[in-house]
Amino acid sequence: MVLRLTPLATGVALTFALMQAGSALAQDAAPDTREAPPAFTVVLPPEAPAEILADSAPQEATSLSAQSVSPDSGNAGPDQVADTIVPKSSDAAADAAVIVPMPPEVAVELTLPQSPQPEVAQSIGRQVQMALAEAIPVFAAADIGNVRLPAIQAQRRVREAIASFYTDRGFEPVWLDGSGWSNNAKSVIARLERASDDALDLLATPVPALRGGDPAKLSAQDLAAADLALSQAVVAYARQASGARIDPRSVSSLITMRPEISDPVKVLTDAAMSSDAGALLAAQNPSHRGYKALRDKLAEVRREKGPAPAISRIPAGPVLKVGMKDERVRLIRARFGLDGSAASAETQDIVYDTRVAEAVAGFQKENGIPASGALTARTIAALSGGQPNRLEDEIVANMELWRWMPRDMGEDRIEVNIPDYTVRVFRNDRVVHEARVIVGKPVTPTPVFSDSMRFLIVNPYWNVPPSILKKEMLPKMAADPTYIQRMGYEVVRRNGQISVRQPPGERNALGWIKFMFPNDHSVYLHDTPSRGLFNTKKRAYSHGCVRVDQPFALAEIVLGDGWTEDRVKRLKGGGERTVKMPKPLPIHLGYFPAFVDDQGKLQLREDIYGHSRKIKAALGLTG
Repeated sequence: MVLRLTPLATGVALTFALMQAGSALAQDAAPDTREAPPAFTVVLPPEAPAEILADSAPQEATSLSAQSVSPDSGNAGPDQVADTIVPKSSDAAADAAVIVPMPPEVAVELTLPQSPQPEVAQSIGRQVQMALAEAIPVFAAADIGNVRLPAIQAQRRVREAIASFYTDRGFEPVWLDGSGWSNNAKSVIARLERASDDALDLLATPVPALRGGDPAKLSAQDLAAADLALSQAVVAYARQASGARIDPRSVSSLITMRPEISDPVKVLTDAAMSSDAGALLAAQNPSHRGYKALRDKLAEVRREKGPAPAISRIPAGPVLKVGMKDERVRLIRARFGLDGSAASAETQDIVYDTRVAEAVAGFQKENGIPASGALTARTIAALSGGQPNRLEDEIVANMELWRWMPRDMGEDRIEVNIPDYTVRVFRNDRVVHEARVIVGKPVTPTPVFSDSMRFLIVNPYWNVPPSILKKEMLPKMAADPTYIQRMGYEVVRRNGQISVRQPPGERNALGWIKFMFPNDHSVYLHDTPSRGLFNTKKRAYSHGCVRVDQPFALAEIVLGDGWTEDRVKRLKGGGERTVKMPKPLPIHLGYFPAFVDDQGKLQLREDIYGHSRKIKAALGLTG
């Protein structure tokens, strides 16, 4: 097996190997007649670049053995990595999202003892602890790049949290014991190696692996770097699993879910103390039945597709030509084993220069693609192992949507699936009522959020929203000054403000009943006089609220405690009647164009608002 470290971790290991070469083990030994420890060897996968990217901290060049690679043979700054996708601008309503690209892997081969003597293991432990004490401050302070980027700021906070965790435990290794990886570490590694089962991507934080060997030939710095690298991978997994990859607001300002992102210190603390850290890590993924069903379908689709090629996927993006700069160029260089361009050290990895274009043109010619040398969508698909499986991508995007949902949705709850045009009521986690709904038009979409239903109103007034009054009613009033009165609306003056409302009755836009869960979006569930619209297949007609079929049956279910449809209907007529619910009932307005039905079949619905499309683009799944 091979230890795979992030470029940063490799830089730290190289830095301290150079600073303390030959000294770490000698401190605890008498005059040493043993053979000098060999330098560790650097092993590059075929798709990796020919150079090692060292840490950006200043280093003094020191010659290594013939099997070693000098740290200054690469470029600084590869640690600009984050597992978060953020909006391209600071505007929370931005429709586009970007992914912070992940650098190619760097593999470092280490040796560990199979079963050292207790005194040797204790000495190794002290040395690794000392190496961690020196490495952690460098790790925490390393330059990450443009601090104005939210993703970079998030990554800096993650580093600081990991550093704090090691500091609080006196820099004691988390995952190593006297014979190599601890049982807890092996459990974690087994889970990390199956990250793709949950559609997670740990390319930026590859899983380290250790070989057995002679304890006298160990490098404390390398072991410290391995321990730190495994902690980084654990944190990256937990954050991705809990929804850190995409900011929901970058998809739409009307998605106001707030994923419960795992805290790095808590994850590492719990994992270090757990008897089964792998299971604890797996639990960072959603436990919802809908998520698990999609994950099973993903595995089924992949089995039918066959084994995936051992090639890292290149994220989608604009066509690249000579002279352009793009973070994806690093992955292209890694794919063809190219070193940097002649540009400055700061930007050389991201310049699409003539050497990259020539390599791409050669690849295009070999694969029957017009050999333009430009990085096109078709070329990206071929470089990533072929045309993407659209069904697989749709499932992955919807799994990501589940990560945004509250982890505890409540055994008693209401779920609205906007693209499926349905509302379902659960009692003890079982469906007890299901009905059709009408949702917002694409230009006035229904927001995606969770809240609690608290009461309902029979015979409601409809207070005309200002947007509808301005865009729809005022033009009609200008053409017909009697329009308001003729349509039966009332003009209300309060505190110097004028509003328009529609009295209760059969013609009321809300019908006879509305279900209230006060929220920032001012939307709710309600009846409607336009009953015929429920018979249409596509039911996106509203201004954002959710119109429900069978409203009095829904009222009976949510009120309980002796309430029946007939009892609720007897409240019809007259003024508004408010009925409080026995207790608040969680309600979730979700968005799942792909889901598994009760018969275990995958169902696909139209992506009416484009949310799924934007998520796939943000994850680099489709062009």
